[in-house]
Amino acid sequence: MIKQPTVTLPDGTQLPAIGQGTWRIGDDPSKRMEEIAALRLGVELGMKVIDTAEMYGEGLSEELVGEAIHGIRDEVFLVSKVYPHNAGKNRIITSCEQSLRRLKTDHLDLYLLHWRGDIPLAETIQGMQRLVEEGKIDRWGVSNLDKDDMEELIQLDKGNRCMVNQVLYHLGSRGIEVDLLPWQEKHQMPIMAYSPLAQGGSLRKELVQHETVIKVAEKQGISPYQLLLAWTLRSGNVLSLPKSSSEKHVKENAFVYEVMLSAEDLKQLDEAFPAPMNKVPLDIV
Repeated sequence: MIKQPTVTLPDGTQLPAIGQGTWRIGDDPSKRMEEIAALRLGVELGMKVIDTAEMYGEGLSEELVGEAIHGIRDEVFLVSKVYPHNAGKNRIITSCEQSLRRLKTDHLDLYLLHWRGDIPLAETIQGMQRLVEEGKIDRWGVSNLDKDDMEELIQLDKGNRCMVNQVLYHLGSRGIEVDLLPWQEKHQMPIMAYSPLAQGGSLRKELVQHETVIKVAEKQGISPYQLLLAWTLRSGNVLSLPKSSSEKHVKENAFVYEVMLSAEDLKQLDEAFPAPMNKVPLDIV
């Protein structure tokens, strides 16, 4: 298995810094076998963190992941997420059990609140802790919470049991560097980065076709997409979750662990895509 840089959760668990996202995986039946093969190859290449959610295809992604990890469950660090409206202390139990059935497993390694909704965080924590006590999840975390939300969360009873915060982060969206990323580093709580290659559309096109990105990528002998992924790993406290729907992309992602960006590379990318100077709203897709 390929050795990768790691991030460390607050409970001491070490995870490879590149995992596999599954948004929209499972939506197209004609791609099912290719997507399953890609996920399995990713695990083989050391990208054992697989991230899914009950929202993705309303369960279709979880079902495909369940099929992909058949026979290799012990090699996978499995993450799923609960809808905010299902995050009450009772409904969260039902949602988790339904996710477990779709994933064909008896437990999740990590269960996340997908984003903050109307249900009080204290109630969600109660539900998460009950799931831990019942052995249905090993640990829990959150997603799409900003610094103020995180500060509120850890002040609540058992709120300091939160393991991660999963947020959007890529070269074209650096707002978390103003306060959220430093806060998480101070509390030794990793960021899980979704959409590290940008979320598609015109923004992704702008990034991968930018002359500085192309120049640095060519210097490193990698693609612009590989450069975007390598860039997210530079702090050591970020676990990136690129979507891996083909074996070709999986192999390209796995190679990124070998990429070492120089101070000059990072300086050029900073100048082309500077982080904001002041607080901006959290990007969410």
